[in-house]
Amino acid sequence: MNIGFYAGSFDPFTNGHLHVVKTSSKLFDKVIIAIGENSFKKRRFDNKKMKEAIEKVLIENKLDNVSVIIYDSFTADVALEYGTTYLIRGLRNGMDYQYEENISAINEETSKLDTIYIRAGRHGSTSSSMVTELLTYGKDISSYVPKPILDLLLEEIKNN
Repeated sequence: MNIGFYAGSFDPFTNGHLHVVKTSSKLFDKVIIAIGENSFKKRRFDNKKMKEAIEKVLIENKLDNVSVIIYDSFTADVALEYGTTYLIRGLRNGMDYQYEENISAINEETSKLDTIYIRAGRHGSTSSSMVTELLTYGKDISSYVPKPILDLLLEEIKNN
């Protein structure tokens, strides 16, 4: 069984992320979206609520071979625990590629797992940080995130 492991902070999960997941779901028997806790980054949105919202997105898009986990250790080690065949990384641009190549080299050296890059497609200009900034200033972000994510983000803003 080919298992793809798509790790990130997904803070928040965007339509670019969804594009990568949809493409991955066609290439792999199973895809695991892994929401990681990055010790160098403070999360803006609760990861458990984000997991639930992503699961709603998966159901809406009939992505039955995709699941979501939360983890807080070395990505490649967690991927191996799940029997991963390849790590999946989304690319928006050339700068992403350079950054991801460094991480991929370390992951390959420490775990022997190779990385597959998937373009974010027409959503390549969208970053999670950009979505958060637009939201902070009261701008419409509905074209950048799936509906369940939008609902979560608007609820989070309202409650804070």
